[in-house]
Amino acid sequence: MDDGYTVGDLAGLSGVSVRTLHHYDAIGLLTPHGRSAANHRRYTDVDVARLRQILFYRELEFGLDEIAEILADPAVPPDAHLRRQHRLLRERRARIDGLLDAVEHELRVRGSGIALTAAEQLEIFDTDRFGAALAEVEDQWGVDAHTAAYTREDWVAIKAEADADIAAFAAALAAGEPADGEAAMRAAEDHRAHLARWFFPCSHRKHRKVAAHYVSDPATVAQWDEIAPGFAWYVHDAIVANADRARS
Repeated sequence: MDDGYTVGDLAGLSGVSVRTLHHYDAIGLLTPHGRSAANHRRYTDVDVARLRQILFYRELEFGLDEIAEILADPAVPPDAHLRRQHRLLRERRARIDGLLDAVEHELRVRGSGIALTAAEQLEIFDTDRFGAALAEVEDQWGVDAHTAAYTREDWVAIKAEADADIAAFAAALAAGEPADGEAAMRAAEDHRAHLARWFFPCSHRKHRKVAAHYVSDPATVAQWDEIAPGFAWYVHDAIVANADRARS
């Protein structure tokens, strides 16, 4: 529009109510900077772009005061806001995916006839990120039928082995062992045997695919790296090195 957008125009364009736009204006969060030929206030393209930023941050559940503070820094270019929003949205998606995984996992367990208390569910399933990442692979490769008959004792044993795998990788990393060193590759081979024993035939070639899956999502990598900096890629590299050794 040559002379900008009225508040009604912008409300229709954005889906935000006129009342909300008036409120944003009143608190100084989004004040129209244009003028019509009759000297009435109008929203400019710059104002529309700012509203888009506001709506992104509102969707991410930021408060209006927080948004005003974020957008108040003139040194922050628009691309920086987009990168930040992209990261925050990915983190939110990862959290939602994690919740979906937990619910679907419980549905599978209930469908198998295994009766677990809430405390047992937390004890066995909810504390093991290594196993959570594995569960995604399980879903992709369709091994639910294989695990459906597992008892509580089976799952406790699976978790204990998975925890031992994590500990072995973490100990090797903490000791400064290279990912292609003997300790790390031994942990990788134990991990491959764990998958083969409990979930699916796991050749070294398939184990490489598992390793690639573990580092395919930045949010998952960040969670794994809470165990130790660089942990996710260390596990990946150890698995690849072990597969290379087996091939040679």
